Amino acid sequence: MYDVAIIGAGVVGGMIARTLAAYRLNIVIIEKAHDVATGATAANSAIVHAGFDAKEGTLKAKLNVRGSEMMPLVCEELGVKYRNNGSLVIGFSDEDKATLQTLYERGVKNGVRGLELLSAEALRALEPNISKNATCALHAPTGSIVCPYELTFAAIGNAMDNGAELLLDSEVTAVTAENGRYTVTAGAHTVEARYVVNAAGLYADAIAAMVGDTSFNIHPRRGEYILLDKEMGALVSHTVFRTPSKMGKGILVSPTVDGNLLTGPTSVDISDKEDKSTTPEGIARVMKEAGENVEGIRFGATITGFCGLRAVGSTGDFIINNPRHGFVNVAGIESPGLSSAPAIAAYVADLLAADGLALEKKPDYNPRREALHAFREMSMEEKNKVIAKDPAYGRVICRCETVTEGEILHAIRQNPKPRDLDGVKRRTRAQMGRCQGGFCSPYIVEMLAKELNIPYEAVTKFGGKSVVNFGKTKETL
Repeated sequence: MYDVAIIGAGVVGGMIARTLAAYRLNIVIIEKAHDVATGATAANSAIVHAGFDAKEGTLKAKLNVRGSEMMPLVCEELGVKYRNNGSLVIGFSDEDKATLQTLYERGVKNGVRGLELLSAEALRALEPNISKNATCALHAPTGSIVCPYELTFAAIGNAMDNGAELLLDSEVTAVTAENGRYTVTAGAHTVEARYVVNAAGLYADAIAAMVGDTSFNIHPRRGEYILLDKEMGALVSHTVFRTPSKMGKGILVSPTVDGNLLTGPTSVDISDKEDKSTTPEGIARVMKEAGENVEGIRFGATITGFCGLRAVGSTGDFIINNPRHGFVNVAGIESPGLSSAPAIAAYVADLLAADGLALEKKPDYNPRREALHAFREMSMEEKNKVIAKDPAYGRVICRCETVTEGEILHAIRQNPKPRDLDGVKRRTRAQMGRCQGGFCSPYIVEMLAKELNIPYEAVTKFGGKSVVNFGKTKETL
């Protein structure tokens, strides 16, 4: 019997697990995919929003600002890269200028610090490569960037290091309540828990319906992105937005914490909750509008394009409620969900406490997480010290990103352990460079097979039937 079962291992479920792991509770995280952080968390803008966009008085506004304030300490404790680079929302007309004034006033009411409206000259002094057609901007110095899946791995890993359990490949097909406890049928597992937290992303409405709550629905919103090589990473230093519309914040241009340049996303409502395909129309729109916002983007330096699906709720706000004793919905967590995640976790802990869950602090709780070695960022002296301690750090496996064998082995052995190529990629950046794994993936397959004690041919790209190898060439031929 668990005290709390959390359905969904994205950034929100992960931060909830990490927050609750500080207490004397038996916690299980249930995820239908082969790894954590594979849904919306794996493909979003990676922005820690300042909090000026959400309408004042909403949960989005309250939790965004609070989450943004919490994020630096969370990232420091978890060993996660975080960069306070500031945000700019640029305008091209008098109408845009009026909208920016509204956003400024809303941000002040929401408690966002340091907001300022900029003239065209002040804007270009901050970002020389901004479009010459831009006439005004809103500057939010508290805006930041982070790696969403790195944050999720660290949060869930920290929760596991403090006693939480993780069930993967465990799709929830039923939730029933009887005698003050819930029974969750999840893949091959039957989980009993006193409390259930529904953080199932796009499928949160289906999970809620299993306990009779049909008060909301979730639909997917497609967002397509283009990621450019590090040679373009310094084109802008701030995250650059266009003045938003009712469909969202538009096409952004932003550096990433790893030095690339990210452009996107599109914003198109669709019905298929599994359709993550990119489209010629979407990629063309990203290129067109990003180029209108920032000059000098060379899309010939594109590394990859990808698509993420946002979980858009029917209420227009985050859906965080307690529809029945022992069950908490955490649904409709679209933008600014990543920014709000630490504050959402604290909010959910308070809801559970109000619903009767005893929160007694663990005396031995450790909030800190050992960061993966960022070998490429070390000085030569630091590299030599690491190699002297473990020679595996002297063998570079991924040439594009300078990722070593030692870093990959560390990642494979650290909670939550990756079991496929994409899992290693998201944890270490091996396969994320120009060749997209063309050189290093065979070596990583071999390492995974050895560490997991499985046949070479059993290693997959992302679980399921995504096999990479069917046999050894000479034997097959």
